[in-house]
This record gives sequence, structure tokens and C-alpha cells, in this order.
Amino acid sequence: MSELPFAGTTPISISRVGLKARDAESLAAYYKALLGLIEISRSGADITLGAHGRPLLVIESAPSAKPDDPRSAGLFHNAFLLPSRADLGRWIKFAIENRIAVQGASDHLVSEALYLTDPEGNGIEIYADRQPADWKWNGNQIAMATERLDVDAVVGSVPPNDMEWKGAPENTIIGHVHLRVGDPAEAERFWNDAFEFDTVAKYGPAAVFLSSGGYHHHIGANVWQSRGAGRRDDDISGLSWLEMRATDGRFAGEKTDPWGTVVRTVEAAPF
Repeated sequence: MSELPFAGTTPISISRVGLKARDAESLAAYYKALLGLIEISRSGADITLGAHGRPLLVIESAPSAKPDDPRSAGLFHNAFLLPSRADLGRWIKFAIENRIAVQGASDHLVSEALYLTDPEGNGIEIYADRQPADWKWNGNQIAMATERLDVDAVVGSVPPNDMEWKGAPENTIIGHVHLRVGDPAEAERFWNDAFEFDTVAKYGPAAVFLSSGGYHHHIGANVWQSRGAGRRDDDISGLSWLEMRATDGRFAGEKTDPWGTVVRTVEAAPF
């Protein structure tokens, strides 16, 4: 059995994400087919999906919602973190065999990742981390980049006798969430103050990356499409809420970021 990725062992980590969907059934079917997520429960028309009993995604039925606007505040992408590089290689092989179109494939130095967009416009990252001991830090700032992914090397990391993708493996988690915001500096203040996150990287004035416990980032926030965006419309599809998991009860409860995104925090036992 694989170990829980480092991202999930920090004092605060991502637990679940809520998505408001115009067609919840179709969107759930998409994630089941794409990642092999399993339906864990239903509450009315809302569907909870996860991996090996771990809830990851709650798809809320909102058939009258307006389509998400990529220029507004909201979700840039949910990042599904697989436990190992070989798991990512298996998924890539599966994607090739099933002609799943990806929109990007990048080596970020700390991780290797592929990017897609779901049928309702929500961004998706599927990635595996490099070993934290191999990450490069300059003081409290981590070195990240966007370089070409060596797809052959990732697929080549899979043992020849264990090539089959069997759905999201045990200990798959949402490693980070990347948000569209109106102002990265304002987002930075919110996460610094509300969750005591560390600012670990900035891409000029356009993007900021924040984390707990020395991870490369649990939260990203950018204005690549959404500079100056105001409060998010409640009647729009896409991001509904984030749920964090904290080992410190001080953070339990509910907060709202400057763009109206609800961030819930549940207390969990420390590792």
C-alpha cells in the first residue's frame, strides 16, 4: 500500500472540494471515467465522489446555474495528487489508450503534471510530487518552474508487470487548489491571516503560492484571466466551497475569502 502523500500530512491540508454543476449526473460520470473515482454517497441530487472511501469531490446539483465565467473569481483547477510517479505513468498510459485529450503537460521541478478541463469548464490537474528532499529552497521560497514534461520517462517509471490503471489508487488526495482571484496580494493576506499559511512563491504580481508545513503549495491564486474580479456570483456553476483538514482545532469552522468562496475547516487527528 502506498503512503499518504506529504501534502496530506501537513498541519492543514485540502480535504474536499465542492463543485456546483448544471448537470451533476454527467459531471460525476466524467470524473468516474477520467480518474476512476467512486461514488461514495448521495444527498438528494448531490453526489460525493472519492477514492477508496476517501471523499474528494462533492458535485452539487444546480441545473439553473449560469455557466462559469473564466474571467470571474473561482476555480482555476483542482489538483488530484497521485501517491507515486508510477501511478501517474499508469494514468498517462490509460489516457493515451483511451484518447483522453489533455491541454498541457508540465514539469514543475517539485512535481510532474497534466492538465485538462471538465465538461463544465472546471480546470483539472493530475500530478505526482517529486520527493520533498529533492525540492530546492532559497530561504523560505521554493523553486518551481513550468518546463516540458518528459512523458516517456514518467511512463517508463511503471514496473512492466504492473502497467494497468485500475482507477485512482488508495491515498489519492486533492493536493492543492488553484484559485482565480481579483488580487493575489489580497488572497495572500487572507490565507496568511486566516490559516497562517506561508507564502512560498510568487510569479511577479500575477500569482502567489501558499502552504502549510513546508509543502510546495496547498493554495495557488492568480489573476491570469481574472484581474480585478469582484465577489463571485452565487448563481454560477463551478467552485462552491473548499474544505480544509486541520490538526489544530483553532482553525475549525467556516471562513469566506474576499471573493465569497466559503472555506470550511474540519478538525482531524494529527499523524
